Amino acid sequence: MKRRMISKNALLSAAGLALALSNNVAAADWPEFRGSNAQGYSEATNLPLTWSATAGLAWKAAVAGVGWSSPVVIGERIYLTSALPVGGVEDPKADRSLHALALDAATGKPVWDVEVFTATSPRMHRKNSHASPTPVFENGRLYVHFGHLGTACLDAATGKSIWSTQEFAYSPVHGAGSSPVLFEDLLIFSADAETDPKVIALDKTTGKQRWAFARQSDAKKKFSFCTPLLIDVNGQKQLISPGSGVVNALNPKDGTEIWRCYYDQGYSVVPRPVYAHGMVYVSSSYDKPVLLAIKVDGKGDVTGTHVAWTIDKAVPHNPSMAVIGDELYFVADNGILTCADAKTGQIHYSERCTGPISASLLVADGKLYLQDEKGLGVVVKPGKTFQILAQNNLDERSLASYAVIGSDLLIRTEGNLYRIKK
Repeated sequence: MKRRMISKNALLSAAGLALALSNNVAAADWPEFRGSNAQGYSEATNLPLTWSATAGLAWKAAVAGVGWSSPVVIGERIYLTSALPVGGVEDPKADRSLHALALDAATGKPVWDVEVFTATSPRMHRKNSHASPTPVFENGRLYVHFGHLGTACLDAATGKSIWSTQEFAYSPVHGAGSSPVLFEDLLIFSADAETDPKVIALDKTTGKQRWAFARQSDAKKKFSFCTPLLIDVNGQKQLISPGSGVVNALNPKDGTEIWRCYYDQGYSVVPRPVYAHGMVYVSSSYDKPVLLAIKVDGKGDVTGTHVAWTIDKAVPHNPSMAVIGDELYFVADNGILTCADAKTGQIHYSERCTGPISASLLVADGKLYLQDEKGLGVVVKPGKTFQILAQNNLDERSLASYAVIGSDLLIRTEGNLYRIKK
């Protein structure tokens, strides 16, 4: 592992920072993809409503390389991953140097930047990167995951490697995208490869495999990119893990299956599930996405018994959904935002909101935030009637999802990370 750009001040404060980061995450932190509740919800208030590339900025920090992982926030540190071309000259065919980095939240300046792995550059989809999975933080450790290219555990204060592994390589299609999740002493991630798709759990203290679940469905295309969601059902934890053709609910302790629900040939599944009203909401993704509301109290094959309702119009291939009270919100990749009754599936509206979009929805400060692929941020008033409150353009390509820090927003674009203040 190569280490670079470690500031003198960072070294002097490392001991104090390590102590601070050793505690559990605070409610205001953003420790994983889609935040502390993993469903795109923040309790923050007084968030910005309007901004631009030159207005409403606390700071703007250039981020070297290419990566679509979303920011992770713990106290006064922001964590990202990125992929830089080996040799320093950008070339789509160049091998990649896979990095993790920490930024000072007050200034955006780098605290540490480490090379975690080098990897032969595989073929990559234009909307993916070699650093798309979002890290996850717990108890002073940052877990970074690059899919088939490797997984590592770092000291969050210094970036020093605690363990790393590339033992779980698989044959990808379009690269990697699923972010890892933590449960008790396990680090769990999807490995939905071209063949033999799996869900894998590692011992989070050693990086050694603890269990693997072999996903089985009739989908002809096996690859997917979905981040699992942990939920609690009557005191029992379920790991909701959508893949090609099927969503599986697993016991996260040992990877045994609790229930499964099929959706035929759906593949390249990306949106992370959301959970409310005793149901999980999932998208079957490509080619023709169907939204399924699935009751979570079943056993075995629940396809014919526990699907409460479905929607097959304006359903997302990529952006994750959000629930606010009794309303479910989802945005199709073409920018059509839909509000539906979360209990019945009745559609309240379906309206053009953004341009093409891949980022997941954010719910914060009594508002719904969307960020499209051209850098347009749209703020919508929740409710059964469609109302745009603001449109804010950064004019820079953006595929990563929002993070919240204090009362500010973090927005990652192709070349920068923005901290947006009110």
